[in-house]
Amino acid sequence: MINVTDKAKERIMELRAEEGHSPAHNVRVAVKGGGCSGLMYDLLFDDKLADSDEVFEDKGVKVIVDKKSMLYLLGTTLDFSDGLNGKGFQFINPNATRTCGCGESFSV
Repeated sequence: MINVTDKAKERIMELRAEEGHSPAHNVRVAVKGGGCSGLMYDLLFDDKLADSDEVFEDKGVKVIVDKKSMLYLLGTTLDFSDGLNGKGFQFINPNATRTCGCGESFSV
């Protein structure tokens, strides 16, 4: 399961409206190779589902995760920070053994 904080939900709803996406566009979270720690998070709006996708809903936000990424993301919380130290989505991933300073890449 992927959890969504209230701040992340609020920002997702704002972005969906700003970018002109319909409510059928859900949030897709994926893991790709790259970054200084080896793996990177990918976050986008998507209205397509593959047979192997998992769909989770938390606080009214549907999150799509492909089967391969699910291995790395199980139990992760999606948050949003707009503080002085940076602005953007953050992944609180209990599976990550190391993260980079910017928080955009990780390793397991």
